[in-house]
Amino acid sequence: MPDLLLLPHHDGSPAYVDNEAPRLGDTVTVRMRSHTDDPIDDVWLRTTYDAEPVYLATRRSADGPTAWWEADLLVHNPVTHYRFLIVRADGQEWLGGNGLADIDLPDAADFKLTSYAPAPDWSRDGVIYQIFPDRYARSAAADERPTPPWALAAQWTDTVVFEGSDPRTPAQFFGGDLDGITEHLDHVERVGADIVYTTPVFPGESNHRYNATTFDEVDPLLGGDAAYQRLSQAVHARGWRILGDLTTNHTGDTHEWFRTAQADPESVTRTFYYFNHDGSYANWMGHGTLPKVNHGDPDLRSAMVEGPDSIVGRWLRPPYDVDGWRIDVANMTGRLGALDVAHEVARAVRRTAESLREDPLVIGEHNHDASGDVDGDGWHGTMNYSGFSWPVWSWLRSEDTTARAFGRPVQVPRRGGPAVVETFRAWQGALGWQATTSSWNILGSHDSARIRTMVGSAEVHRVAAGLQFTMPGVPMLFAGDELGLEGVIGEDSRRPMPWSSEDDWDTATLDTYAALARVRRSRAALRRGGQRWAYVDDDTIAFVREHYDGSVLVVARRAAGPCFELPLILGEHLLGTERGAPVTNGPGVISASDGPRLDIWSLG
Repeated sequence: MPDLLLLPHHDGSPAYVDNEAPRLGDTVTVRMRSHTDDPIDDVWLRTTYDAEPVYLATRRSADGPTAWWEADLLVHNPVTHYRFLIVRADGQEWLGGNGLADIDLPDAADFKLTSYAPAPDWSRDGVIYQIFPDRYARSAAADERPTPPWALAAQWTDTVVFEGSDPRTPAQFFGGDLDGITEHLDHVERVGADIVYTTPVFPGESNHRYNATTFDEVDPLLGGDAAYQRLSQAVHARGWRILGDLTTNHTGDTHEWFRTAQADPESVTRTFYYFNHDGSYANWMGHGTLPKVNHGDPDLRSAMVEGPDSIVGRWLRPPYDVDGWRIDVANMTGRLGALDVAHEVARAVRRTAESLREDPLVIGEHNHDASGDVDGDGWHGTMNYSGFSWPVWSWLRSEDTTARAFGRPVQVPRRGGPAVVETFRAWQGALGWQATTSSWNILGSHDSARIRTMVGSAEVHRVAAGLQFTMPGVPMLFAGDELGLEGVIGEDSRRPMPWSSEDDWDTATLDTYAALARVRRSRAALRRGGQRWAYVDDDTIAFVREHYDGSVLVVARRAAGPCFELPLILGEHLLGTERGAPVTNGPGVISASDGPRLDIWSLG
């Protein structure tokens, strides 16, 4: 295996790009590094101006064993693509966003500089805590609220009904509310999170509330508008942020817009939906309870996403002061057959948010390839299932897991480290550095199996958490992950938080999450640094996160493994997911491990 740290490298971090947020027309210095022992004769920077290739000569300098090749790149287009052509006596190769290649490849994985503003600092530097309100916590006031007609009341310790074909699954009602969340913010702080993201709070005839009946109020079952104000105020009083969850692709079939449209073909809201001549209508994935909205209609866009009085705008303003949105089903929003206005909708959501708040965040849900939707003028990033979750799941899943795959008809494949690293590289190249680092690193959510069920052990779970906090991207944990909660599928993962049985919590994992959050917050390299792969075998993945303020080495093992040596000088051992710091037998010698663990060192 070649020494990975000696290979040519570039990414979009400050060590390689002198302006991460250029404006159109700016000139940015971009740099490629190589080792001085690498017999490179020349390096050219290839970009495309107005889709025409242009080659720029680079300037070489040396810093010890490192050679730097740099060029000045004009940001001529809103998204400017580039790659490096490396010339040696024995051949040529390209360096692009997905790594080195000795063949000519399409431009899709080129490095990208975008002239659109990046995600806000609070998002890129934060830790997100996802809460499913019905299952998080009940305040005393919840006991006084009647069970709605659509619901089946459940006790907090009841078993969750989770089979999708069972009509009780969406109707099982545990009664968690917003004041319950507010009362447990100390726990969120203990975990180390500082961004509270709740799934929808609008009324809907289900426990998940993605089938909204209105967007004009907070569900009274959650405590209503006043409880949402209290939660927002409590979150902001801690210096944190709060995110809402909005479905821009569909409403519920009991939504006031839809009921009016269905009852009166001449109504204003009729064109908000896709009705056929026979009265049938387009919906989400064959679910008649979720009629799809028509973003080709200007009145619908005005009501939902455009301007301060739209649904997007209203909840970002006082007294609610939501700091941004996670957009549900963003991949399908504005798309139906020949119609595709998805990017127009994304831009409208972003434009509305930026007109009302100084530094809002808009994240699009995507559970596959979001590369065409995150150039930077719409969604800041995505829930990165494809670029983070799937490769981590495939590396760490247990052989006998009962976890069901999210979004596929077959189980997650188990793969070795080299294949997983290639997957990470491919997606970083496809999404681009800015979108990758703004997107959410997810081990599980309300839609997927729990990470503990996927990997089968606490030790491997903690390795997964370590990757979540140390890989490029923003860690988002689903409430309960930190306690070791389980679930074989999304609906099963929505088990109530076990507040009354704290003795059963996996406190070692909880403490690991808290420690990871502290280290990430204290090290710019883990939040803003570049990434170079350092070592990989089937059971070990090691990488360096580089930053001018100090770099770190991360070594993740899914199983016991031998020692190996890297051309690095290790500094302080910052964190280990298992007890005891590994012994180092030399400046860059990583000792053998007797089981799964993840370790972080500062670098000299």
